[in-house]
Amino acid sequence: MAPVFKLIPTTQQYDWGKIGLSSKVAQYAQACKLPGFALDDNTPYAELWMGTHHTSPTRLLDAEKLSDHLAAHPELMGARVIERYRDAGAAEGNLPFLLKVLAIGKALSIQTHPDKAMAERLHAERPDVYKDANHKPEMALALTPFQAMCGFLPLSRIASYLTAVPEFAALVPQTIADAFLFVAPSLEPTGPKEKAALKDVFAAVMTAAPALFQPQLEKLVARYEGGDVRDAERDVVELVVRLHSQFPGDIGVFCAFVLNHLTLKPGEAIFLAAGEPHAYVSGDIVECMATSDNVIRAGLTPKLRDVPNLVAGLTYNSSPASKHLVQPATFAPGAAHSTLYDPPIPEFAVVRTELAAGAREAHRAVDGPSIAIVTEGRGAVAWGCGGGERLEVSEGEVFFVGAGQEVELVGEGERGRLVVHRAFVEAE
Repeated sequence: MAPVFKLIPTTQQYDWGKIGLSSKVAQYAQACKLPGFALDDNTPYAELWMGTHHTSPTRLLDAEKLSDHLAAHPELMGARVIERYRDAGAAEGNLPFLLKVLAIGKALSIQTHPDKAMAERLHAERPDVYKDANHKPEMALALTPFQAMCGFLPLSRIASYLTAVPEFAALVPQTIADAFLFVAPSLEPTGPKEKAALKDVFAAVMTAAPALFQPQLEKLVARYEGGDVRDAERDVVELVVRLHSQFPGDIGVFCAFVLNHLTLKPGEAIFLAAGEPHAYVSGDIVECMATSDNVIRAGLTPKLRDVPNLVAGLTYNSSPASKHLVQPATFAPGAAHSTLYDPPIPEFAVVRTELAAGAREAHRAVDGPSIAIVTEGRGAVAWGCGGGERLEVSEGEVFFVGAGQEVELVGEGERGRLVVHRAFVEAE
């Protein structure tokens, strides 16, 4: 049984996806000749899925489900990973991570993902909405310039908006605003009093009645479009106008005054733990997460909104956006062209390899399964004695590497480069 083989991912079409070939998802699907894919220039191509989640499972070239193949060949998963993630179905071939490509044309919903205990409760209560019992920490790596809102702003910054933006302040009862402004200068922003004050402000905003917030939003946008902008709010004007143009009259637009807004360059990454509010705004990313499809939404979406559970499930940690950045590290000694992104959870890490034509890079054996996608260029994956086994790969193609298998990536072509993003898990 070959330890390295190609896979067939799946595509998802959501309203927020980029249209036609402007989408990396569509570009990859077309480049790899994805079976059944027929490009429509007017269709939004939002996500490419690579994993074993039952909602949209990846298959081998012969159409066998990856999970069935791994269950029949447990050595590809690795004994330690099977034991560590037995409760998550690893013995049945279920990977503990899900790899995706997202192409974001307009903002995703204001959302969070539940921790394990909350996911189990929500799945038991509403299995039609929360389709599994797993948590969903996730990491986003930028392929193109990528904008996101992530985590709560520092308390002092929210306080400055409360005092400078009357339309925002109008949504927060005065007693709640006063209590928040009192604790905002605190040197312990994640203390219990500070978290409680932040929760009260956020809950007031997200539960504001349409009769209250919609006129305020119209006034706010009209003021911004008319050029009446105070210094304290200049950094959010573009975001507010953009979100309102995509979701007119939506309460989620006001999240611009409570959430960090950042732009990542290609190769930069952020990590979002369970209970962290966020919304991706634009760009193309590789995303990796624990295997789950649980999303609690509260704004900027036509989908079901679950404001009570979102408000209840957040951590209310406030910090600069830099807290969410993933610091790249060396993947292995001598791997000069490979960068490791290793978030503080056990289910996954991602290594990004970039090779010029003709260059080679050895990847150490990983004590667990891997899924990789070629995000640029073409080349080969070699393994076995003297690299005698070889698989040619090109942009958009996805391949699996079994546990314990050393491989070598090879850049090919007279011009260009090979870029591969490889997600993996190891049971430490």
